[in-house]
Amino acid sequence: MDYSCFKDIKFEISDDGVLLMTLNRPDKLNAADAAMHQAFSEVWAMIDRDPAVRVVVITGAGRAFSAGGDLDRVLHAHGNYEEIVAIIDETRDIVYNLLRCSKPIIAAVNGVAVGAGVVVALLSDISIMAENAKLGDGHIRMGVAAGDHAAMLWPLLCGMAKTKYYLMTGEMLTGREAERIGLISLAVPDDQVLVKAMDVATKLANGPRDAVKFTKRVLNQWLLKESAVFDHSAVLEMMGFFSDDLIAGIDGIRNKRPAKFPSNERQQAKVTAESK
Repeated sequence: MDYSCFKDIKFEISDDGVLLMTLNRPDKLNAADAAMHQAFSEVWAMIDRDPAVRVVVITGAGRAFSAGGDLDRVLHAHGNYEEIVAIIDETRDIVYNLLRCSKPIIAAVNGVAVGAGVVVALLSDISIMAENAKLGDGHIRMGVAAGDHAAMLWPLLCGMAKTKYYLMTGEMLTGREAERIGLISLAVPDDQVLVKAMDVATKLANGPRDAVKFTKRVLNQWLLKESAVFDHSAVLEMMGFFSDDLIAGIDGIRNKRPAKFPSNERQQAKVTAESK
């Protein structure tokens, strides 16, 4: 297989069939621009067809796993129907192609993971994270609903109470806390993330291939049967791309200050007017 079409991702395969994928935009904290977002949607089907690959390990170059989506693309998509439809389609392909890839996928989360990065990290079959790294779902901070994967996946991993808390507040979690609540598989010392991931990958690569594949397939039925939740959440998220709350949210993120969401200000003005 020729993976050279996926720019900003490095591919290295070992003799025992472990494919190491390294997100390689370290100067941008491996943020998923349009090209990387599209790669996330397409690469898993190619890997699934590659007879040389037994197991996949995905990690990030530098100090981040992937610092979310490209905010310039989000701004470009605001009110842009065609772009919004394209993002929905890509998002669905990322989620469903990850789940349907027959090869075990291990995420070695070496640093911050948000946005598309946390989607890939948590939908991987095994997630191994640095104890001091942070992850979180940042949709609320952008002024849009928690779409992507979280409404479908997080309740199964850590329960509804924790899911509502973290998705409705947008609060970040350390690797230690993510492991404690069951959101990830393992938290390990920061310098051991890739070492541990490659060790697990080697064990899987040398194990009973069909038994591992079929175990993944049957367990992912729990997620696939919640596909209506995922599809609903993705559409509700994209509705926010027609709202001026999105512009305010991105402005707050870029300026590292609390956003002043117009929807909230309008509601406060309405309450004030009705009280007079």
